[in-house]
Amino acid sequence: MNDPSLWWYVTRASALVAWVTMTISALWGVLLSTRILRAVDNPVWLHEMHRWLGGTALTMTALHLLSLMLDTWTRFSVTDLLVPLAADYRPGPVALGIVAFYLLLAVYGSSLLHTRLPRRWWKALHYGSYGAVVLVSFHAGWSGTDVGTWGYRLVAFILLVSATVAALVRTLSGPGRPVTDASTPQPRAMPRPMTITAVRPLAADIVGLDLAPADGTILPVWQPGAHLTVHLPNGLQRRYSLCGDPAERNCYRIAVRRMPHSRGGSAWVHDHAVPGTVVGVSGPDNHFGLEPAGDYLFLAGGIGITPIKTMIESLPAHRSWRLIYVGRSRTTMAFCDELERRWPEQVSILARNETGTRPDLTRILAGTTATVYCCGPASMTNEVTTLVPATRLHVERFTAASTTPTASRRPFEVVCARSGRHVQVTEHQTLLDALEDAQIPVVASCREGVCGACAVHIINGHVEHLDALPLTPERNAQNIMYPCVSRSRSPLLTLDL
Repeated sequence: MNDPSLWWYVTRASALVAWVTMTISALWGVLLSTRILRAVDNPVWLHEMHRWLGGTALTMTALHLLSLMLDTWTRFSVTDLLVPLAADYRPGPVALGIVAFYLLLAVYGSSLLHTRLPRRWWKALHYGSYGAVVLVSFHAGWSGTDVGTWGYRLVAFILLVSATVAALVRTLSGPGRPVTDASTPQPRAMPRPMTITAVRPLAADIVGLDLAPADGTILPVWQPGAHLTVHLPNGLQRRYSLCGDPAERNCYRIAVRRMPHSRGGSAWVHDHAVPGTVVGVSGPDNHFGLEPAGDYLFLAGGIGITPIKTMIESLPAHRSWRLIYVGRSRTTMAFCDELERRWPEQVSILARNETGTRPDLTRILAGTTATVYCCGPASMTNEVTTLVPATRLHVERFTAASTTPTASRRPFEVVCARSGRHVQVTEHQTLLDALEDAQIPVVASCREGVCGACAVHIINGHVEHLDALPLTPERNAQNIMYPCVSRSRSPLLTLDL
């Protein structure tokens, strides 16, 4: 290990691999940002590949630094390699490499913390990858001892041309459809007319619907966990999770369970939906997106399997995961046989008529460090939230979680900043009802604090959040509230309406 020739080779090999993987990682990021790769495979695999390339570049860079210290010919010290302009050997070019290393650390760190950073900060840090590629190119060209060889020149030419082409593609094509924060209120277009092209039974009281655009156009991209808001002919709007293939751009698939005490939505679908029926569709939207993780535990209750199934199908073959699927009986559990047939070692079906008891979630969750995704009835989601740390838990509810206001319901006044109107909200009204009574338009769907369709910006005032959507740092920074359930703590609340 003390052979100086060994470290000479390690130094150059690690530097070359770091340069190549850093450039490819930047190119991959460009393709992701323009959505060029979106039709090739699922987004989880794409993002994991991007992160793996960045991690490899960082690891090889660290090995390069270590080998420079161990190489008796170069004799670099820790200070020389970590402090710009401290080295005696070509201080300027070496400093460029040091700055590029710090940029690479910042970019990769932002990838690991992307769920905790505001998106604008994450995006700003990620632009540092372009700077790192440029700095490394100059660092390699000015500080290397073998820059005149034909092999080196060929590699440098390929990498620089690839980076230039990627930058041009990014500039000319512009960003693709942005991945919007789920809690950010977006301008709502009119519902898209879509035709029901197929209706098929999936289980007892569950039907699957295929929806195709009435005008035959390509449908917007969506990711696992996304849902549609369906505008039914009877005037009701209902939210249904997508359970098809995200790569299929000419059809959406949903599953609808007939609710025992239907308020008119699921009953209409089961009684009146036939091929040829036209409905309005908004979305897709996503408050339950699948994030990269090393190990997943999926918990599905009843019709809650719909978003979970798509998540499972999007995972690469080597990913570690388990599914616990709970229901009354197999006859009432959609996709039950298919899931068990495709993944017999990873899928556990817990049908109440077979086990004779409710699943012991405490035992199931004991000792697991997996990222948990749970979708099901309130009895399941409420229990899971008490057993799994919020940092590892992602929940989608059918209905809003039971939330007790911290103070008694009191009347308050709302100022609509854009229109200048004042609205009084009584203790017996929701804010959404009061706004609608005043004929101030707010898009709404579930009216239970679950779907996020009615999100509005808060300009001034203190809000008591009573919804079921995650209170993320991004949402805090944007001052979002959902007027269908949330209320004002202060006597006066100003909204961007």
